[in-house]
Amino acid sequence: MKDNSPQSDESPGWFDRKENVKKVLVGLYIGCGLLLLIDLIFRIVGFDKHPYFKWEQWPGFYAVYGFVACVLLVLVSKYILRPLVMRGEDYYEKLEKKSEEKGGVNDA
Repeated sequence: MKDNSPQSDESPGWFDRKENVKKVLVGLYIGCGLLLLIDLIFRIVGFDKHPYFKWEQWPGFYAVYGFVACVLLVLVSKYILRPLVMRGEDYYEKLEKKSEEKGGVNDA
């Protein structure tokens, strides 16, 4: 079992340092900004993206669409799917008690 205490001999991971997390976030923000800028340039130049629907021509449509889809995915998984598949906190304790009542051997 991995020891996560501060006295562990293991050096901290790359994402355990705040400056590295900040670097990743700045890189993501710059990447999103560049993609939005490219989309705006395509709009100004008149590049045809061959949209099927009218709203696909809007600048930044796919960025907003992806963000909303991601948020909805998280909310659906948290509030709808999680209660369907989640087991109770004492699930394994109940199994151990049943095993002991039946006289089974419990290997630990």
